[in-house]
Amino acid sequence: MVATQRMFVGVVPPREVVEDLSEFLQPRAGMPWIAPEQWHVTLAFCPAAPVHREDELIEALGRVALRHKAFDTSLGGAGTFPDVLSAVVLWLGIDGPLSPLASSVRGACNSVGATPDGKAFVPHLTLARLRRPMDARKWIQVLDTYRSPQWRVDRIELIASHLREGPKGRPRYETIAELPLG
Repeated sequence: MVATQRMFVGVVPPREVVEDLSEFLQPRAGMPWIAPEQWHVTLAFCPAAPVHREDELIEALGRVALRHKAFDTSLGGAGTFPDVLSAVVLWLGIDGPLSPLASSVRGACNSVGATPDGKAFVPHLTLARLRRPMDARKWIQVLDTYRSPQWRVDRIELIASHLREGPKGRPRYETIAELPLG
C-alpha cells in the first residue's frame, strides 16, 4: 500500500491582510471562525498525495508557477456553501486570475498521481465551518461590507494538512514548499 498524505496547493494572504480581516471579524462573535493562521485560498485539494512523489510534485508545481505572472488581488464579496439558506461554510471571494492558475495546478497534481478532489473551483477564503446548516442571509449582509487591502500574489504554497492536530481539533497546516510565480 502506498503511503499518502492530505495536501493542498493554495494562496496564503499576507500578514497585513490577515490582521485587517481579523479586526473586522473580532467583534462579530457567535460564529465558529477559522483561525487566522489557517486562512488560505485553495487552488487544489489532494486528499491522498503519494508521499514518495512529493519531490516530483514540488518540481511540477514550480514549473506551473513560473508560467503564471504575479498579480494583485483583494478579498471581498461573501458567499456560502452549499447555499445561503442551508449554509455550512461562510467565505469571502477573491479577485484575480485564479481560475487559470488553479487549472494548471490541478494538472500538475494529476501528473504525479496527487489527484485533486474533483470539486469545481470556486475562488474563496473560508471564514467559518458550521456544525449544522443555517440561514446565513444576515451574515452575508455583514460580510459583504468587507473589502481587504489589495496585495500582490507572487507565489503559491504546497501545504500538508494533518487532521486533528491543530487548535480545537482542526487540521494543522505545514508549508512544504513556496513556489514563486513568474
